[in-house]
Amino acid sequence: MTEKDLASSSAPPARFRTLISAEALLALYTQPRDLVVLDCGFDLADPAAGERAHAEAHLPGAIYAHLDRDLAGAKTGRNGRHPLPGREAFAERVGRWGIGPATQVVTYDAQGGPYAARAWWMLRWLGHDAVAVLDGGPAAWRAVGGRFETRPPTARARPPYPAGHATMQTVDADALLAAIGNGRAHVVDARAGERYRGEVEPLDPVAGHIPGALNRFFKDNLGADGRFKAAAVLRAEWEQLGLDGASSGTTTIVHQCGSGVTACHNLLAMAHAGFADTALYPGSWSEWCADPARPVARG
Repeated sequence: MTEKDLASSSAPPARFRTLISAEALLALYTQPRDLVVLDCGFDLADPAAGERAHAEAHLPGAIYAHLDRDLAGAKTGRNGRHPLPGREAFAERVGRWGIGPATQVVTYDAQGGPYAARAWWMLRWLGHDAVAVLDGGPAAWRAVGGRFETRPPTARARPPYPAGHATMQTVDADALLAAIGNGRAHVVDARAGERYRGEVEPLDPVAGHIPGALNRFFKDNLGADGRFKAAAVLRAEWEQLGLDGASSGTTTIVHQCGSGVTACHNLLAMAHAGFADTALYPGSWSEWCADPARPVARG
């Protein structure tokens, strides 16, 4: 949902579920509603960089969500670089952030949205509906005159989020291996082309990709201004991959990347374009390549 979906003033407050513009967020700050903003900025090469940037300046009241500490679970060496935490543990974290079922959550980062999209996906996975990514991030916020602050935010802590059944589909490595073997999965790899082809691999011990995977670099979802392309444009581009955009009873569209983070950007882009929910392989390439028995493709 974008600001175009806003209902009349007499209706219940609109819920933003995919993207939110800086103008619409600016308006939300003036309304008496339950709002939590999460700063998800991160740098894989410098895990402390996002937290430092948050301390220097962040959107009003924004709480920092650290990829490794808050948006990932414990690593075993075989479950990927950013495995999902347990849902109960994440529900406790979400409650400490002050998020309840009626809260409108807005996530953002300054890296084009992959870390904000990870938080968006995880909140949806927990069962939270009203969560959206700030389209264009801090740059878009600054462009509309939005202010920044440096004082530490104070979260209104709540009990653990009352999570129900997981509402976002996941696929594990064994199920994915079986599915690609019998043609029941279309896999989409969100990494840059050179990593997908196995020409370089800066983060994982093995280069290459899951056999049969298509490549859609997550940054291709963005325009030159750093914002997501229009929904109609995204839909046309995704359809050009040969996908109908919907997981069916016989074939599942599965998104993956290096560690289950930038893949969420592709999931968000498809949701924004109006496609039905698709699946995430959370372990992604970092988990897949940790087992030498799993097949690897290059080129």
